Amino acid sequence: MTFMPDDLPDDPVLLKQMLLEAFSRQEEVAQSYQTHIVDLKEQIKLLRDRLFGRKSEQTVEPNTPQLALFNEPESEPISLIVDIEEEVVAPTPRRGKRKPLSADLPRIEVIHELPEHELTCACGCRKHAIGEETSEQLDIVPMQIRVIKHIRKVYGCRGCETVPVIADKPAQLIEKSMASPSVLAMLLTTKYVDGLPLHRFETVLSRHGIDIPRQTLARWVIQCGEHLQPLLNLMRDRLLESPVIHCDETRVQVLKEPDRDPTSQSWMWVQASGPPDRKVVLFDYTSSRAQEVPLRLLESYRGYVMTDDYAGYNALALQPGVERLACMAHVRRKFVDAQKVQPKGKTGRADIALTMINKLYGVERELKDTSDEQRFIGRQEKSLSILGQLKSWLEKTQPQVTQQSVLGKAVNYLASNWSRLERYVEAGFLPIDNNPAERAIKPFVIGRKAWLFSDTPKGATASAQIYSLVETAKVNGQEPYTWLRHVLERLPHAQSVADYEALLPWNCSPEMPR
Repeated sequence: MTFMPDDLPDDPVLLKQMLLEAFSRQEEVAQSYQTHIVDLKEQIKLLRDRLFGRKSEQTVEPNTPQLALFNEPESEPISLIVDIEEEVVAPTPRRGKRKPLSADLPRIEVIHELPEHELTCACGCRKHAIGEETSEQLDIVPMQIRVIKHIRKVYGCRGCETVPVIADKPAQLIEKSMASPSVLAMLLTTKYVDGLPLHRFETVLSRHGIDIPRQTLARWVIQCGEHLQPLLNLMRDRLLESPVIHCDETRVQVLKEPDRDPTSQSWMWVQASGPPDRKVVLFDYTSSRAQEVPLRLLESYRGYVMTDDYAGYNALALQPGVERLACMAHVRRKFVDAQKVQPKGKTGRADIALTMINKLYGVERELKDTSDEQRFIGRQEKSLSILGQLKSWLEKTQPQVTQQSVLGKAVNYLASNWSRLERYVEAGFLPIDNNPAERAIKPFVIGRKAWLFSDTPKGATASAQIYSLVETAKVNGQEPYTWLRHVLERLPHAQSVADYEALLPWNCSPEMPR
């Protein structure tokens, strides 16, 4: 509603000027409302897509003309001779062949023979076996629980009254505990690999006639984490030797943190790095997301750090010898969101950006199995020109989009992180994105959906410790339960650094007995 002054001038020129100014103000307000409405509609569409749409971020659509925008003509030869009379028949979909069962699985042979009365042929002769047909069927033996009864003989001398001698008891990881290494390994695997909360594992045990309260199970987890800390220290030493470290963080709720409300959010930080044969994944629990946390976790580190654009990493990037990289996958994800809110069936600016980003990833796929030197040369030859096109498009597009729109947020994110995004072409060993950290943190996020929260800070710390161990074991090709059992059996006997080094995942054979 436009309010006019009580006293209007009699001069028609002044009246016309006032009217034009009022119309101008009204038009500005209407335009502001219209922009706000468009932004809200985009948000609603994006939220609906996140709730009900497909989760894949795949953007390659065969009918999108922008996808071939920067393709070289020679890369996709086009046949000029077309047989218009040839009938195109869609192939009949077939089921894929069933994969054979692993040769490492134990086999039990069951011989099937004809009954005695069928061994006599119609001619009167006896039939003899001339061959055999073989088929395999998978069989599962349910979890078996047994009790290992340690009987320690007591020896005494009948000729004198010396003090009796008792045979030594095997060293235990947790003193005076009923849990064997296999029980502890199963407990840790069930919760931190399979995502089964302790109260459900308590129920599983009760079905087998074993009554162990979840409080006892939680105490075992915490004690295991404490005993395994020497391995974590060695893993951190290896992490800090890496030229690149991937970092990420996610929320975790801890109910009984001192001086904090039970609904307060705490944080689980992950760092991932290492060469292909010695990869390391480390989780750390903190009650804060402040910039002091990455400073403490990566104290004395010198090298590249791959992160998202969270400002908490800014102080780390200012440390001498630390170079910060930004994640291209985050950029891509934001343009995927912008693509989703475009009018259906139409292409727009988001498609152009995604085409160029997909080209960058295409170069990375081509160079995946090459050496660092070859990857550097390939990036210089191919990726640099695509980055130049993307930068030109960015400079042209940024002034043309509204700041609050989904596309505007994607464009501004790309612009504000550009200097850190393009740095990956400086060396062949630098990554284009932070996917290793996101893959490492995903099992924690999935597990969190099941167990929801940690009860105490000690429990959250133990979760960080065990997730570090099992995820590091997995990325180094170890089966988590087998490796944990192997470590827990030998940990009580470890005394030197070399003893602990021998238990690290990359120093254990993947062919350990299961």
